[in-house]
Amino acid sequence: MAVNKNVQIEANEEEDFAAMLEESFKKTEEDSDGVIVDIKGEEVSVNVGKKSEGILNISEITDADGNLMYKVGDTIKVAITGSRSGRPVLSHKKALRKEKVKAFIDSFDPENSGEIDVKIINKNKGGFIAVDANGIEFFLPKTQSGFKNTNDVVGKSCKVRVIKVDKDEQSIVVSRKKILDDERRKRKEALSSIVDNTDVLEGTIKKITTYGMFVDVGGVDGLVHYSEISYKGPVNPNSLYKEGDKVPVKVISYDNEKRHLSLSIKAAMPNPWEEIKDGLEVGDTIKVIVSNIEPYGAFVDLGNDIEGFLHISEISWDKNIKNPKDHISEGEEIDVEVIEIDAKGHRLRVSLKNLLPKPFDEFKAKFKEGDVVKGVVTTVTNFGAFVRIDCVEGLLHNEDASWDRNSKCKDMFKVGDELEVKIIKIDDAEQKISLSLKDLVKSPVEEFASKFNIGDIVKGTIRDIKDFGVFVELGNNVDALIRKEDLGSVDSDTLKIGDEIEAAIAFIDEKKNRIRLSIRRLAKQKEREVLNEINDDNKITLGDIIKEQLQ
Repeated sequence: MAVNKNVQIEANEEEDFAAMLEESFKKTEEDSDGVIVDIKGEEVSVNVGKKSEGILNISEITDADGNLMYKVGDTIKVAITGSRSGRPVLSHKKALRKEKVKAFIDSFDPENSGEIDVKIINKNKGGFIAVDANGIEFFLPKTQSGFKNTNDVVGKSCKVRVIKVDKDEQSIVVSRKKILDDERRKRKEALSSIVDNTDVLEGTIKKITTYGMFVDVGGVDGLVHYSEISYKGPVNPNSLYKEGDKVPVKVISYDNEKRHLSLSIKAAMPNPWEEIKDGLEVGDTIKVIVSNIEPYGAFVDLGNDIEGFLHISEISWDKNIKNPKDHISEGEEIDVEVIEIDAKGHRLRVSLKNLLPKPFDEFKAKFKEGDVVKGVVTTVTNFGAFVRIDCVEGLLHNEDASWDRNSKCKDMFKVGDELEVKIIKIDDAEQKISLSLKDLVKSPVEEFASKFNIGDIVKGTIRDIKDFGVFVELGNNVDALIRKEDLGSVDSDTLKIGDEIEAAIAFIDEKKNRIRLSIRRLAKQKEREVLNEINDDNKITLGDIIKEQLQ
């Protein structure tokens, strides 16, 4: 019952609006021709064959620039709209509008009437007055406007359809709601045939945004998100398409609650990842175009809607590469090696450096262990310094930088320093190069050996005590070891760091920078000295002593 009541109310309102429209067009006198008899200030006097001359505002006969379109004596069309002080009030513009309305009604064909573009110029109690490009006035009832908010409608343009023409009253009633209802019905019908369609459809791009494109498919707009345009991944749609372009699409989802249709261009095309899955292998060399360069690497185009990624570490054997643009440029064609294929995850990684000569191989062909070369410090760390020699880097460890065990590379060098170093090891398996600076100067032990011999008695300070022996500092960065078994009668538990100790030199290895001392040897040497003194005093030889013991 509630629905029928609403329908009846709407019908009554339509009749009321029509009555008001007829009233607004009702004339106190017939429209007629009038002759301009006088123009004074803002008032124009027009003879319309009445007892008194009619009044016409000058704005009725001036153009947009304020110029008069008529002069005294001209005959013009006028409509009587009222009276003032016993004189008819006239309107030239209204007479012209009514003429246009009459001409429209006379030529109106209900069977071939279409949509009309109008602009709303006024509002009244029952609805709106709208005009088309030719100045023809139409009445748009509020219930036929289709506007949710009717407060700010004046000035808006819209499409309408004629729903009533009254020749007697010279009125034209139009509806915007009818068009909207038809569009909704058509969209619903089109939607029902599109949503479940699994075929490839042709759509027309209506609008391009930063996040995708709105595409018209059979009268229904759907969104192609920028991630659904290409198998390359998210792309800028403006770089590939323009509004009005035709594109193949497939329906991927529809949100009935939000009335949101999602489309995909890439789903409408063959999946290139399926094509390369069996046709490309790790280790293959392919030609690509550098499509985009980022600080961390570059994207390369395979030419079949697939992009591979070239990481900065795969561009050059140079570990200190700062910017990929120093080695490659956008649009450049290069050969790369495939190093990873993940068709399921749509990931392809390539390498440029794998196709370039390996710097380590070039280095080995040019240098060997024992060579003295020049290099430049590239990095300084807590454990040493990396030195570039030609196209590779070698490590100068702290212990190989100086004979002074307290010296560190970070205190000795800075990046950019040029050094002369010795190659002490080339590791083929690890592709590492070890360098030495201290090998180019005499070791402290070599200096020591030029002044002391095995058997000499020296004094030093205990620097460290270990389970296997005692380290003694002899000065000038010279250390010596007294092995536990060479301590003799000395108890190691009685020794402490900083004690002065005396021992005899037992061993010197200049190449390995090692010295061994022996307290036991010192004791034997002292015993021998005592025996020699006894022999000198008593003139008794060792042989005599032995003979005496044998008797």
